[in-house]
Amino acid sequence: MSVSMSLVQGGAAGGAPQGAILAAAAPYYQPPAVPQDVQPDRPIGYGAFGVVWAVTDPRDGRRVALKKLPNVFQSLVSSKRVFRELKMLCFFKHENVLSALDILQPPHLDFFQEIYVITELLQSDLHKIIVSPQHLSADHIKVFLYQILRGLKYLHSARILHRDIKPGNLLVNSNCVLKICDFGLARVEEPDQTKHMTQEVVTQYYRAPEILMGARHYSSAVDVWSVGCIFGELLGRRILFQAQNPVQQLDLITELLGTPSREDMRHACGGARSHMLRRAPKPPSFSALYTLSSHATHDAVHLLCQMLVFDPDKRISVTDALAHPYLDEGRLRYHSCMCKCCFTTPAGMRQYTNDFEPSAGQAFDDLWERKLTSVQQVKEEMHKFIAEQLQTGRVPLCINPQSAAFKSFASRDQLQNSSTARNTAAAETNDGSMK
Repeated sequence: MSVSMSLVQGGAAGGAPQGAILAAAAPYYQPPAVPQDVQPDRPIGYGAFGVVWAVTDPRDGRRVALKKLPNVFQSLVSSKRVFRELKMLCFFKHENVLSALDILQPPHLDFFQEIYVITELLQSDLHKIIVSPQHLSADHIKVFLYQILRGLKYLHSARILHRDIKPGNLLVNSNCVLKICDFGLARVEEPDQTKHMTQEVVTQYYRAPEILMGARHYSSAVDVWSVGCIFGELLGRRILFQAQNPVQQLDLITELLGTPSREDMRHACGGARSHMLRRAPKPPSFSALYTLSSHATHDAVHLLCQMLVFDPDKRISVTDALAHPYLDEGRLRYHSCMCKCCFTTPAGMRQYTNDFEPSAGQAFDDLWERKLTSVQQVKEEMHKFIAEQLQTGRVPLCINPQSAAFKSFASRDQLQNSSTARNTAAAETNDGSMK
């Protein structure tokens, strides 16, 4: 049985192919004929460090997403972060994780300042769906949660922490297939617990209590907490912990979970621990979760309570969460008609894969980061890396400055990204991954 949803993609038809932002780089290349009613190029979103447009690939007329990463080489911290994101996008091979389809041909090294990445275009994201009037059935919730955890299992098995799981970073197409995106804050796990990691990660509403309480080191459990918050948001169609500042955020969490014990706060900094212990103790009120909606069944609340655990060491892992009975129906629906790992035979029989939730074949390697000690080094290595990725036999793509939309595409992201990039880059100076 198919789980589908009507998700309307905005933008009127029109716009000639020759006016598109993307162009084929090879001289004399004649792209295939593209229907004249192709949708115009248009902005569809902004990430932590880049602007994303919906554009048309001139080689086949396919609609794709074009992400621009501007001003890449302003500092060593920011340039290594972008290189890491780029390598991750090329590393990923999973149905529920967004990956790079192509990278645009870079200019000569002397003029190399920005990067353009092509990814699959999905029509919506989970935030837009949650706040829309679209009905969300129990089946929708289960299949969405299953795909989030399935993609996250793959990331965690590659030792990657996303660090910004939120509804807006979960892309969804009209068939309800979901992909995790935006790896601007992602990094490899830090096994050395004495090394400090930045606390300026994860959008506040989805930030785990250990980060809110100043933990200098944290694990993949921070992503599980974020998924728990999203699960609650899917059930109630409202943000589960919506506060104006981090202190209030922690207050809302303790209203639900109760005051944590000293043992549960062992990862917190001394000041935060003292602040919590000075306050009157609060008992847990998990029964409030049953009031989120009629979809908050016993199984749903049981799984949610295992995700929303104050102590990260006691929080359920992604692998164990996938084994919870609540997700059995979501797994069945996804693999019955939505996935690409299973297929239907000519006789009409469904041939299922041997591994429903595959892990990464290998861990993501970040040793290269330690060898890069200057912006120029990063620039040279990134230019070389992109050139290697382009050796696929396909005609490479480049930007068409003659496009009617080029001026808007080239300038629209500058104000959006300048302050965001400065703030996050400054925060990442304290991240163990950048040392």
